[in-house]
Amino acid sequence: MSINVYMIFNGNCEEAVGYYATVFGTEPPEFSRFGDMPSEPGQEMPEEMKSRIMHANLNIHGSPVMFSDAMSDDPISVGKNINVTVLSNDLKKMANEFKRLGEEGNVQMELQETFWSPAYGIVEDKYGIVWMFNHDDAQTS
Repeated sequence: MSINVYMIFNGNCEEAVGYYATVFGTEPPEFSRFGDMPSEPGQEMPEEMKSRIMHANLNIHGSPVMFSDAMSDDPISVGKNINVTVLSNDLKKMANEFKRLGEEGNVQMELQETFWSPAYGIVEDKYGIVWMFNHDDAQTS
């Protein structure tokens, strides 16, 4: 059993996923669009939804992170009720990812030594997602 992260965006999912793929050095994602789905009679997809992302997936540090756009008639509110945590034993790579997310975002806590980690920091990216970075020598990636 596993728990995965699923991020929902308001029409800018493709841009965000491309950004995360660059920051974390992942393979380019494949995008499934709402317009690719067959429509049921009487339930045609609104034109503005057809180009939006129905599903995308990135493998970030060995964990699947999934993405989608919200329905155009039901936008999501960017909230502070979820943070994405990156645990890594590669301090150099982790510091680079943290820096890149902070370039157009807001560093809430610089990477620094804490009582539990030699390097821990918090950054909110340009999409309003809060990322917590934690260096942990016991991690395998």
